[in-house]
Amino acid sequence: MNKNNRIFIAGHRGMVGSAILRKLHKEGFTNLITRTSAELDLRNQAQVICFFELEKPDYVFLAAAKVGGIVANNTYRADFLYQNLQIQNNVIHASYLNSVKKLMFLGSSCIYPKLAPQPLKEEYLLTGTLEPTNEPYAIAKIAGIKLCDAYRNQYGCNYISVMPTNLYGYNDNYDLENSHVLPALIRRLHEAKIQNLPFVSVWGTGSPMREFLFADDLAEACFYLMQHYDSKGLVNIGTGTDISIKNLALLIKQIIQYPGELKFDSTKPDGTPRKLMDVSKINALGWQASTSLQDGITLVYQDFLSKL
Repeated sequence: MNKNNRIFIAGHRGMVGSAILRKLHKEGFTNLITRTSAELDLRNQAQVICFFELEKPDYVFLAAAKVGGIVANNTYRADFLYQNLQIQNNVIHASYLNSVKKLMFLGSSCIYPKLAPQPLKEEYLLTGTLEPTNEPYAIAKIAGIKLCDAYRNQYGCNYISVMPTNLYGYNDNYDLENSHVLPALIRRLHEAKIQNLPFVSVWGTGSPMREFLFADDLAEACFYLMQHYDSKGLVNIGTGTDISIKNLALLIKQIIQYPGELKFDSTKPDGTPRKLMDVSKINALGWQASTSLQDGITLVYQDFLSKL
């Protein structure tokens, strides 16, 4: 990429897309193309085709998706599968029709089998059964990876796929019905502190292990790979370290300075026992994460407070 290229960031107002947008601005890129969902419905093929024909982007970061936590994924199963397939199919095909030089498709670590060996290597894709609660979303993302590879194979398109681990960052979703675990804990512990509640109930046993990556670190990785990676398949992006949900909750409790108690509700589902990414591939390419979990959570909590 050079500073004059036209770059489309699909999903620029979301946590990932906004981080990529900030990174490109920081690096001096000014010819950036963005559209809100009200301006361009990526689920509508005719709108997407028309947009690409008009704007003719050189590069595409496909960060737009319908996302949510365990409850949302499990409740709106048809929506998560159908709408994500629509979004990625439309953008990837329109990129091909309009000779986009390079496209990056962003997936999710939930593509890997529920009981895959840890840490998760890229080659574990499609080697076992998915976690049932987010299977529709995972299937959509797997289809996106395979679609990128198919366009590469059939048409010679330079489309790459990256699989971030669990993310958190600025512009995260704090809606308790469909947010992920880290922002949900931030909101619930903050509200408990303000309301002087004696305890906060946390879903599950607290034993599952999760890896968390600051979204601005992900943006750094995406920018790096857009310049240094041109191969088929996928690349994991993560920190290579994980933490139990219990210790995560205790860390957030400490940062927020909530004085109450944490109670873990074992009647609620835990989800996948462990999800740790093997990041040896991206580390070998020359990139590694730089923001510690404590520093990252402190930054996003200040961002959360600023928007109350």
